[in-house]
Amino acid sequence: MQKTRAAAALAAASAALLSLSTPLTASAAAPSATPALAWSACAGSGLDPRQQCATVQVPLDHADPDGPRIDIAVSRIPSEKPAARRGALFLIPGGPGGSSLGDPSGKGQRLPQEVRDAYDLIGFAPRGLAPSTAVDCGLQRGDLAALRLRPWPAPDGSVDGNLADARRMADACARDGGELIKHLSTADEARDIDRVRAALGERRISAWGVSYGTYVGAVYGELFPHRTDRVVLDSNDDPDPARVARAWLAAHERGVEDTFPDFAAWAAAPSNPDRVARRAADVRPLFLRLAARLDREPIPWPGAHLGELNGNVLRHTMLESLYAPGRYPVLARLMREASDGTVPPAPATPPEAVLQNVTAVGAGTLCNDVAWPTSAAVYEKDVAESRVKYPLTAGMPRNAMLCAAWPFPPREPAVRITGRGPSNILMIQNARDVATPLAGALKLREALGRRAVMVTNDATGHNAYLANGTACGDRTVSRFLANGERPARDVRCD
Repeated sequence: MQKTRAAAALAAASAALLSLSTPLTASAAAPSATPALAWSACAGSGLDPRQQCATVQVPLDHADPDGPRIDIAVSRIPSEKPAARRGALFLIPGGPGGSSLGDPSGKGQRLPQEVRDAYDLIGFAPRGLAPSTAVDCGLQRGDLAALRLRPWPAPDGSVDGNLADARRMADACARDGGELIKHLSTADEARDIDRVRAALGERRISAWGVSYGTYVGAVYGELFPHRTDRVVLDSNDDPDPARVARAWLAAHERGVEDTFPDFAAWAAAPSNPDRVARRAADVRPLFLRLAARLDREPIPWPGAHLGELNGNVLRHTMLESLYAPGRYPVLARLMREASDGTVPPAPATPPEAVLQNVTAVGAGTLCNDVAWPTSAAVYEKDVAESRVKYPLTAGMPRNAMLCAAWPFPPREPAVRITGRGPSNILMIQNARDVATPLAGALKLREALGRRAVMVTNDATGHNAYLANGTACGDRTVSRFLANGERPARDVRCD
């Protein structure tokens, strides 16, 4: 339920009184009735032996707190220096459809020692995602390809096939998704996080949200401002409450245009063994010609998900490869092979059960957060405009996905992100990010107002902190998490 303006102001004022440098102990907040979690060894391989796992029960429907319950799987690695422990740092995953259950053992171990000393590192599998209570749409195998969930128009720009796919896939989710598919949303995930916080006995939590996790973190900070301590939002989503996921999909147009020149310079470097052109200026027209040729003459690709390399498979590979400079060789090698009329070995895909689960969670969250247009004319107009302005993405960012046929109306309005609440957020953003471009991050920065300060890296890639950013940006975030030191104003790291 949304807070009244007066209640939100009171909560914000209360939170503002809590200093960012004051230690927060678990015992300070644990309600006496909150049962202790039953921690045990985590299932799976390759995990840090210190990582423990537990289960927290939350309402299926937070509007009916006494109704049916579902499980949320939670993990932790305790603070490495109990005397320095400040609290819990939630690692909020991207997606939707991502999990951070293994992150205390994974990216959490890249955190500086002083941060690992200060916090228990907390991961979780969001509602619907195994090993939490899982959801599945029972989709056809072909519908599990990424090109179906994030679909590309036909080579001539038609969206008729996409709308037919949307109806088939949405019908499957309505038929097989059960009650849980209706209760997947960002607001529900934020409320689940607060249930986990309470189960951990924490008065407030810190968080490191990445990609879609920045929106989850911002929504949590809007719904529970007095429960936030130090919040890092990394690779930031546009929070437009009228569009939400449609704005994120549309952002790929700008993200590709921002990032492709970096790939082109790399792909034309004389010392590059995967070089595709003699000049950076030649890479873009080469890519467009090759995609158009594969539209007309696909190359059979045995073992690949769709069984062929066509123009849209090349475009999708381009999009995925621009997420990080380390992925550039995948696109360059595919371009070189396709230019010769051949294909590389088919890429590996996750097990079908995993794809079914991840696809259902992603679809349910994207489609439940906000209503999408259902009219073919809307998509036809938008796609035609996009194809002219942004030929690299060929209309995909404004296309119809299965949300265009989603049978369930949103159960509540999307949460509007505002500047009401404590000033305890540090945003970090790369200037060139294919998935969450700087233009969208600036909209979140504007919405948060005085609550946030933003670090902009002169860097390329998605995921900025401790991944594709800068040493300057990494130091700034680490100091904030460890000591509460935050720049007085927005800064740029070159």
